[in-house]
Amino acid sequence: MKKFLFSLTLFLLSLPVIGQDIVPVKNRIVATNSFWSNWFVSTGGQYTASYTSQESPDLKFNPFSATRGEFGFNIAVGKWFTPSIGLRTKFEGLWQKSVLTQDIHKSYTSYNLHEDLLFNLSSLLCGYKPKRTWNLIPWLGIGFMRNVSYNSNELSFHFGLLNNFRLSERWSAFIDIYTNSARGRLDAKNYALPDAWASHKTGALRHWDKQLGLSVGLTFHLGKTHWDRVPDVEALQTMNQEQLDALQSSLDELQQEVNEFYNNPIEPSEPSITPEVRTDTVFLASVHSVFFDLGSSDIANRKELVGVKQLADLALQHHARLLVTGYTDKQTGTETQNRNLSEARAQALAAELVKMGISRDLIDVVGAGPSDALTPFFYNRRATVQIK
Repeated sequence: MKKFLFSLTLFLLSLPVIGQDIVPVKNRIVATNSFWSNWFVSTGGQYTASYTSQESPDLKFNPFSATRGEFGFNIAVGKWFTPSIGLRTKFEGLWQKSVLTQDIHKSYTSYNLHEDLLFNLSSLLCGYKPKRTWNLIPWLGIGFMRNVSYNSNELSFHFGLLNNFRLSERWSAFIDIYTNSARGRLDAKNYALPDAWASHKTGALRHWDKQLGLSVGLTFHLGKTHWDRVPDVEALQTMNQEQLDALQSSLDELQQEVNEFYNNPIEPSEPSITPEVRTDTVFLASVHSVFFDLGSSDIANRKELVGVKQLADLALQHHARLLVTGYTDKQTGTETQNRNLSEARAQALAAELVKMGISRDLIDVVGAGPSDALTPFFYNRRATVQIK
């Protein structure tokens, strides 16, 4: 009896440890990282279609036309200050076109250096997830564009939609769809306008030269690549208080059992049979629990299977059937989700019993759904096994 009470005490003291693996956090708040964290370097190729201020009004819009399209490259360095906001410095080496007509569209060399403000819309609207596969990132920028071929310079203005695709912790691929513009005189020195509309278009040289482009490439992430979530202190305090209350209640019950045992001692029977028969009887009548993390059907601590193995061995000796029952807590999830999860937890424990030598035909599985039988509430994330 003393051995049984000692084991029970150890089990009760271990219960709070089970809950400590599940620390509540705030979904949309993260801890600030150091300055050297969350940097990235990216490079890629790009295709740019030009729409110039002096072009003929009857030209078609088609951005993939040879009349408009040219290729280039880019390299960028940036940093995320939060999961939702970052800055990027980007250099683009471009071959662009000064488009007048379907047949007159001379190429010129330029480069563009611009600073961009990035907004991770996925993190902003849906919360931070370090392993999110796709992030949609609108961005705005301002920069300096130089026409190297004709020695002219202009401010440039940019807008784009950056699509980041996670490949690993360090690498991601990107597809950037963008547009930029500069004052129309950027390419005005390229050549004279045709006489047919020279007088009509001269004033338009003050308007904007525009580009529509697509960039594809790879990004390498430097330093620390993720953010740590901020613990929900209020929820954590509540959980700790529930654990303390539960432990105190269990210890009070244990003390009461100990007092009853010493006040009403059990007279020993025949020494030759008492220990074995009493141990089997207690074990046959016992219910063994294993616990699970939030939303999971993986056993949280496999050390809890030691008692299950002892019960399985006893069931084999007595050719007994076993009942496995799965539960969830009532605080999280929908009724349907909890019902399915409790079934999955019961099946997971049944699979362990099969590995221990129990025939699957001798195991009955029940998904009991949400329960509030135990306090604190997360102790109900469990599956039990007992001999029928």
